[in-house]
Amino acid sequence: MRLLQLGSQALPIGGFSHSQGLEAAVEAGLLRDEESARRWIGDVLEYSVGSFEVPMLWQLAQAWAERDDERVRRLNDLLLASREAAELRQASVQMGYSLRALLAVLPEFPGATLATLQDLAEPSLPVAWSAAADAWEIDAADSAAAYLWSWAENQVLAALKTAPIGQAAGQRILLEIGRSIASLVGHVGQSPPAAVQSAPLSNFAPGLAILASRHETQYSRLFRS
Repeated sequence: MRLLQLGSQALPIGGFSHSQGLEAAVEAGLLRDEESARRWIGDVLEYSVGSFEVPMLWQLAQAWAERDDERVRRLNDLLLASREAAELRQASVQMGYSLRALLAVLPEFPGATLATLQDLAEPSLPVAWSAAADAWEIDAADSAAAYLWSWAENQVLAALKTAPIGQAAGQRILLEIGRSIASLVGHVGQSPPAAVQSAPLSNFAPGLAILASRHETQYSRLFRS
């Protein structure tokens, strides 16, 4: 039940207000129908979110389990440094801060975990997310799958609001993206822990970075990023 709660769209962390660069892709004409939306979301998953944040979630899960606060801080710094546009960085910090604030008022949340989070001046979303997963004894693979699913749902909802795409098309996109998420999480989960720790991290997606930067001066927009 805690896994469903953490991955729910009802989690009040403001994910609905961010498109993570997708709105700029619509403005640029790169996302205009179901097929282009599926391709855009799938590419961001493959080249950015999945290849960088999923291995980071595994490393964070180990850091929380070992109560290695210094490692949590280093990973948080790395996550923030990896954001290539100001709005993308702000989105991660805003949602991380909101999740931290929520965890602080929930009953029976471990005080030591909360203290580590509160020591971070700018908690990123993956750090706060993995802290909740550790406190609620959610398996690392399930936590990563829920993280990606929550991100994918927000991406599809953003596409529905900004492009001529219907609800059925959105569900078809989620069916395909869901298969990619399962494959990605399964691949990382089956790797030896040492391999996950030493695996190269990459979120090299220059098209996303450029469009996310352009969104900061986009005249007409619905989303904060």
